[in-house]
This record gives sequence, C-alpha cells and structure tokens, in this order.
Amino acid sequence: MTTIDKLDPDVPLFVRSGINLASAGLGAKAISATDEFFAPLERMLDDDPAIFYPDRFDDNGKWMDGWETRRRRGSGHDHAVIKLATAGRLLGFDVDTSHFTGNYAPAVKIEACHSSSEVPAPDKRWVEILPNRPLGPSAHHYFRCESYESWTHLRIHIYPDGGVARLRAYGVPELDPSDEGTSEIDLAAALNGGRVLAFSDAHYGDFRRLLAPGRGINMADGWETRRRREPGYDWLIVALGARGTIDRAVVDTHLFKGNYPDSCTIQAADLSSFGDGLTDALVTSSMFWDELLPRKYLKGHEVHEFDDLADLGPVTHVRFNIHPDGGVSRLRLFGKPEWRG
Repeated sequence: MTTIDKLDPDVPLFVRSGINLASAGLGAKAISATDEFFAPLERMLDDDPAIFYPDRFDDNGKWMDGWETRRRRGSGHDHAVIKLATAGRLLGFDVDTSHFTGNYAPAVKIEACHSSSEVPAPDKRWVEILPNRPLGPSAHHYFRCESYESWTHLRIHIYPDGGVARLRAYGVPELDPSDEGTSEIDLAAALNGGRVLAFSDAHYGDFRRLLAPGRGINMADGWETRRRREPGYDWLIVALGARGTIDRAVVDTHLFKGNYPDSCTIQAADLSSFGDGLTDALVTSSMFWDELLPRKYLKGHEVHEFDDLADLGPVTHVRFNIHPDGGVSRLRLFGKPEWRG
C-alpha cells in the first residue's frame, strides 16, 4: 500500500493536498517571456521531473530541461507569464532548479491576476502573491502562498536571469457553489479538484493521469499496476473535488489492449466530517465502504459507461478496485456537487 503522504515526507502538506495548476498535462500554457535563448518557457511546465543530458547541445549552447534566459549585460531582470490549467486558489509553489548548477536564477518573485482572456490585457492589475525569495542550485524550493483569492495567470520574475527547471503551483481549482444541484460535472476530475490519495500499486505509468482531461496518448498516460502473482486485487482511492451524488461512471481502457483489468468495482463514502487528512485507518476502512458500482467486466481499448450505480447520496471519496490487476487510462465520475453551508 502506498499513500501519497508517504511518497516523500520532506515535502510540505500543500504538495500532497493540492493540484499542480501549472501542469502542462492539465492544460497550463506558456504565454510569453522576456527571453528564452537557452531553453523555452514551455519546458518549465512539463509534468515529468527534469532530466539532464551531459553531452547534449543545440545551436545556442547547452540543452537544458527548463526555462533558461541568456546572461544579462544591462539593468533589469527576466520574467514570464503562464496561464494556469484552470482558475484556482493557490496553496504554495515548488520552484525547482534541478540540474541548474552555475546557471540557476538566484531569486524569484511571483505575481498573479484573474483574466477571462488567454493573454491578460496590458493594463491588467497584477498582485504579488510570493515576495522576492532566494534560490539555490539544483534543488526544490518550497514556498507557501498566503493569497486566498482565485487566479488564472502567473507572472514569474527571476533576478536577474538564469534558469528554472520546473514550476509547480499547487492549489485548489475554483468551483462555483451556485451550480449546486443543477450542473453535472466530473467530480473526480483533477481540474475540479479530484486527487489520488492512495493506491495498492502503480508500477507503470502515472497514476495522477487517471483523473486528467482528454484521453491517454500512450500506456504511460494512465494508471497501470504490475502483474499480480498473489491473491487479491489492486485498488486506488480518490478524494473527489466536491462532495456530491455520483450518477454515472466512465472507465476508459484506451490503449490498454493486452493488459486491461478483467473487471472493476467502485465503493464510496461520505467523509466530509473527517476533514482532509489521510491516515492508514482511512485506507483500511475503505475496504468496507458501500458499493457504488457492482462488479463489471471490462474490455481492452474501450470506453465503458455505467449508469446502474447505487443511490448512496452525497459522497466525498471513492475506492476504485480493479480485478486482479492491469491498466486504466481514465476514470470519470459524473454527478451533481453539493456544498454544506
């Protein structure tokens, strides 16, 4: 069993409880930069950890996995604008300078705005949400965000120049409570705040992509377990983005042709009274949650839609069981959100 809290005890809580809204895989975009001479801004938003190739060079010099500007020979500093994957309240940042040793940015400041446009207007008001902070070489730098507003764009300032391998902006996607009980949404979607809390195994692929938008592009773009050689089955626990009643489930085995699960079941529970913490006791109790979806047989490379779900009322968490093992590209849980006042 792996709980996300235990993957790395050295990272702060906001990394484990938030969604990376600066994820290119979720839809974040590089909008503009003062300079991208050595490495383009878009690389800074990649989901995979930064990599280093000692002998790789391009026409401008050393190939680096991140955003890197040229050496400034005058006054000023470099900055860039990115559009978040969705509007949301930010909890904290990971400014990662991995592999930037003599060319990292020595300091960073982050501003934010809320704009309905892809590119914010020139006169848009920007608000400082992370004051100037020092950076070091080849390291993760975690900073809490004290802003409680919702933002759509970030402006990253580096002083005076240099490189940043990855920017992670962890937060909570903005959902409109006025839609309560009226609009059906995917309650499990990462862009709606859904996140994976724990799993039995995730040997292949990226388990976070199970809740990502769109369809998988290959077998690495989804959750896949190792071949089970002992009794039992694999499972994964999801905290929904909002408490709600689930009416319809979609299990997509896209591109999993010889390694899809034989069948699946879904359990659910309303844990709104237990807060946001994840404990071993919660994971253990999930075995006894009520059945939302009875056992359904699956096929390879196919979208399976199920609407014969049990009426459990509003729930906050689900346990997705696959029998006995295999890979699933996407899980969708459609329903109507309900907020408790």
